[in-house]
Amino acid sequence: MFEEASEVFDNMFKSSFPLTFIVFIPAVLILVSPLPAEAAHEFTVYRMQQYDLQGQPYGTRNAILNTEARTVEAEVLSRRCVIMRLADFSYEEYQKALRQSAGAVVIILPKNMSAVPQDITSHDVCNGLLNTPFPSFHLMLATETIVPVYFAMEDDELLSIYTQTLTSSSSQGSLSAAEVLLHTATANGFQMVTSGAQSKAISDWAITSLEGRLAGVGGEDLPTIVVVAHYDSFGVAPWLSYGADSNGSGVSMLLELARLFSKLYTYKRTHAGYNLLFFVSGGGKFNYQGTKRWLEDNLDHTDSSLLQDNVAFVLCLDTLGNGDSLHLHVSKPPKEGSPQYSLLKELEMVVASQYPEVKFSMVHKKINLADDMLAWEHERFGIRRLPAFTLSHLPSHRLAQRSSIMDVRPHVDVKKLGRNTKVVAEALARVIYNLTEKGAPGDLQIFTEQMQVQEDQLSAVVDWLTAQPRAAQLVDKDSSVVSTLEYHLGHYLKDVKRHYVKADKRDPEFVFYDQLKQTMNAYRVKPAIFDLLLAVCIAAYLGMMYLAIQNFGVLYSVVRRITQPKTKTH
Repeated sequence: MFEEASEVFDNMFKSSFPLTFIVFIPAVLILVSPLPAEAAHEFTVYRMQQYDLQGQPYGTRNAILNTEARTVEAEVLSRRCVIMRLADFSYEEYQKALRQSAGAVVIILPKNMSAVPQDITSHDVCNGLLNTPFPSFHLMLATETIVPVYFAMEDDELLSIYTQTLTSSSSQGSLSAAEVLLHTATANGFQMVTSGAQSKAISDWAITSLEGRLAGVGGEDLPTIVVVAHYDSFGVAPWLSYGADSNGSGVSMLLELARLFSKLYTYKRTHAGYNLLFFVSGGGKFNYQGTKRWLEDNLDHTDSSLLQDNVAFVLCLDTLGNGDSLHLHVSKPPKEGSPQYSLLKELEMVVASQYPEVKFSMVHKKINLADDMLAWEHERFGIRRLPAFTLSHLPSHRLAQRSSIMDVRPHVDVKKLGRNTKVVAEALARVIYNLTEKGAPGDLQIFTEQMQVQEDQLSAVVDWLTAQPRAAQLVDKDSSVVSTLEYHLGHYLKDVKRHYVKADKRDPEFVFYDQLKQTMNAYRVKPAIFDLLLAVCIAAYLGMMYLAIQNFGVLYSVVRRITQPKTKTH
């Protein structure tokens, strides 16, 4: 039989080249020519936070991604890259992807981030109503995540990829097993691949803080008022953290206060008997590392410091660019007759007399040393027994607006920021010049005409601060953010200097990681099951050809014997 089949092959090769081409060449070409992966789209992705704070890891631990895309509607998410749109995102769906051992998560953000609502009330937070993306991002950072999590800005190509993947993922639930198999084999898929390397810890990273002062007149042991604002921003992804309200508004207010009081301190008639110390701190979003080191340097490592002498109070400015409320957060209610109590009363008087539409209140919260994170910046000073409080339009430190990538420039109302700046400036001036005891009415306005608060100046500073992300792991000592802040402080204040904090190499309080921004490619590919089914089809095709040729060989032999003339025997 094999000899006959061989003879048939030989005859076919010799006499019927077209038949040989039809039978063998297609199978050979399919086997040796795999389908190339087509680059469908290249785009920039921003990785979720990765840092260690006081030995506790937070955020995502991985940066490398090379896996097939699915949406959360798919039945199987294991080892797949789950892509979601912000409009459809929820913390529950995110947790579902992680529970099913997803290989990665990519969240698509809208082009206009300012259009995303971010007004979450304290009632919502306290009652656990966290079903919107805004607080969900805050929850994502609460624990360590092994899989890489990325954010990408929406564009037409990326939306098309998402739509095709969603259609493929959603249709499988209503099909039979055979239909699912066929659909999976014939559908186009997308392989998501990042171009960067695995993340690693950044060594010797320095967080920079700045201080400047206006010296009072009238003696050596003058009381000192300290005005503080942290300049760094924070969000679920460092490269998307612009921190317009938190705390671009606080920094712009501090610079405007420095400008106003530098004018007052220029003239002998209005040069007050208070030292004014302005401090722009770094690492505020990482448990106020810059403030902590500054206090250690001034209280533990030097014999001459304004913080060691006669501190009247420390006023921290945090998130003041919106709202019609002002809350003075304190760790300990001020005693009557103290400078802190005077500021509290002056704030109440200015608001009641000049801005009755504003609701002012004092919020008392004790420092909880058992917490990993301090609530407000004034608690750093309170731990060192310095009288301090934080002024904010937020009623609680738990509100997620303080650490949101939605906190962009349009969320700062310059009119309200200017009004709040005027309230603080008037209250400080009434304390410094002791106007209440001198009988000055509450509606007396000091900062008018040439001395008025300049809203265009406030707006320009917020515009500049929100023109680039200011996450602590992106702002090094050579950053333009630091040098520009230093320039502005030097324009108004004296003795402007920098302070640096680096993590201890043996027992670091904070560790930052790189690979926070990468390029991702989406390749158009066929699924792995397509290759399997293709191999099965090729094997079946060749098998049928083999059987056909065998049968043809037998038929050929029979026909040949019948038609062959018989030889006569003698």
